[in-house]
Amino acid sequence: MTTFLGMPATAPRGVGNLRGDEPFPQAARRELGNAQLRRNLGHATTTIRRKSGAVISELPDWQELRTAGSALKAATMARLPELLEQLEANVTAAGGVVHWAADANEANRIVTDLVRATGHQRVIKVKSMATQEIGLNEALEAAGIAPVETDLAELIVQLGHDRPSHILVPAIHRNRSEIREIFLREMPGVDPGLTDEPAELAAAARRYLRETFLSTKVAVSGANFAIAETGTLAVLESEGNGRMCLTLPDTLITVMGIEKLVPTWRDLEVFLQLLPRSSTGERMNPYTSMWTGVTPGDGPQNVHLVLLDNGRTAVLADEVGRQALHCIRCSACMNVCPVYERTGGHAYGSVYPGPIGAVLSPQLTGVADNASLPYASSLCGACFDACPVKIDIPSLLVHLRNEVPHPRSERVAMAAAAYTMDHLALYTRAQHAAKLSKHVKRLPPPFNGWTASRDLPPPPPETFRDWWAKR
Repeated sequence: MTTFLGMPATAPRGVGNLRGDEPFPQAARRELGNAQLRRNLGHATTTIRRKSGAVISELPDWQELRTAGSALKAATMARLPELLEQLEANVTAAGGVVHWAADANEANRIVTDLVRATGHQRVIKVKSMATQEIGLNEALEAAGIAPVETDLAELIVQLGHDRPSHILVPAIHRNRSEIREIFLREMPGVDPGLTDEPAELAAAARRYLRETFLSTKVAVSGANFAIAETGTLAVLESEGNGRMCLTLPDTLITVMGIEKLVPTWRDLEVFLQLLPRSSTGERMNPYTSMWTGVTPGDGPQNVHLVLLDNGRTAVLADEVGRQALHCIRCSACMNVCPVYERTGGHAYGSVYPGPIGAVLSPQLTGVADNASLPYASSLCGACFDACPVKIDIPSLLVHLRNEVPHPRSERVAMAAAAYTMDHLALYTRAQHAAKLSKHVKRLPPPFNGWTASRDLPPPPPETFRDWWAKR
């Protein structure tokens, strides 16, 4: 089968979870009114930041590790077609089957057909951003197949008929009282006397999931990394649910974005240090599961790998924007972002929230379909400082703002401002005229969009030219 790299296309509309129903400013304004949400987010992100900062400070060569991770990602993107074909050859040689999916529609069809071929009507799932991105759960349910999330946070989101709001902690917007209510209402066989103690909630989920693990023959996973030189796939997780999914079923289907490659095992060493310290604030994640094709008599005997594009080659085609593909989904940028901490993930519309979502989602869908997201940032630079692979998110945001289709009134206003600044006499008169507007806080239509969420700064009492003339 031939690859489709070199023919970039954005993610299709009408499928998946990359586009929101409303622009970010409108959604953010509503979320800002949710005091419970802000308390939950503030507590969770502060805790994660503290833990992450402590373990990162233990490594004297942290900055060198970040540089190495950034360089490895850049080198991988430069050789992506070659490395993907190497991965395909090695997975196939190890007994796996590789499928290429150009977009979400194709990936959903491939996975649905594979599950149907097994004759089973239920699948268990490892937490996977790629399957959320393409709306796989919705596609499986439409085909009469029941997906069961096994990551605790994802399970809470699924049972609550909710949407994830954080890459690492999808139910970060829920507190334990809300989780108890969800379990009592939606979880089969739960004790009616369940309290909101974390240990009791975890035990209830464990009982439900163990029964599901032991009675389900098909699993769907994502992959944190794929090693091209051996065809090995890797999942990093904290609960052990992933390992159960990856070893117990007869059939294992992995959906992986094509950017998750690393060339060699030696390269993986860098990311196994960067990811847990940046994401959960741990020196090493509790469970690292790796598998290479099929091992006769041990683990899944039918192993499939679906390589997903869904707009990634379009991102790769942008020499500036392709940095977004370096992301290792650690969520460090979200945990330091003042905008995310106040609005939460739902305001971004996409399954990828926060600073990385503000640059990745518009590129995957085409900037016009997520035009408000590049503005969902204060450009403070905290995300750049926190990113373990040094993605320059502020520069990407500015780059994408230049790609956003601007309203006609804004284009006219900018053209008028450029003309004024290019003519000294006109510019001088405009500066003096601005002094008359010192009490104005809002611009009139059609320019009022700029002052919808900020005050118009008062003009200085004296212009620089006037000050200079007195010297």
